[in-house]
Amino acid sequence: MSDVFTPEKRSAVMRAVKGRETAPELAVRRILRAAGIGYRLGGRGLPGRPDLVMPGRRVAVFVHGCFWHGHDCARGARQPKANADYWSAKIGRNRARDVAVCSALQSAGWRVVTVWECGMRTAGFAGALVAEVRAQAATVSGSGTSSSGTSSA
Repeated sequence: MSDVFTPEKRSAVMRAVKGRETAPELAVRRILRAAGIGYRLGGRGLPGRPDLVMPGRRVAVFVHGCFWHGHDCARGARQPKANADYWSAKIGRNRARDVAVCSALQSAGWRVVTVWECGMRTAGFAGALVAEVRAQAATVSGSGTSSSGTSSA
């Protein structure tokens, strides 16, 4: 199936996709701030530049879009029809990079919390996110996945 947009319009649409200050990231920031959990933006100097970092707690938070990071939900499993080889390779590289970044952060003594876009739509997400961040801050190393769409690695 060919693209519904002209190449120029598709280029404009893709340029508009943001990597920072996205709606899911802003929602996570509002939830953490409302719970009184402080954070810093950007994670400069850390592997993968986490979206949010809590240096005192040694917690790094990534807010991932399901499609872009190849999550195992319906949206993440969707395969583009146009330029499929490029997109499957791109998403595969993103997944491999996510694993490498998580390992590098853990090796440096950081705990990682990954928030998936699809998990933000579940009931009780805000409470689960706050609990996950607080649990990560209280542990020496965390593992597992909560049902709220957050996961720690």
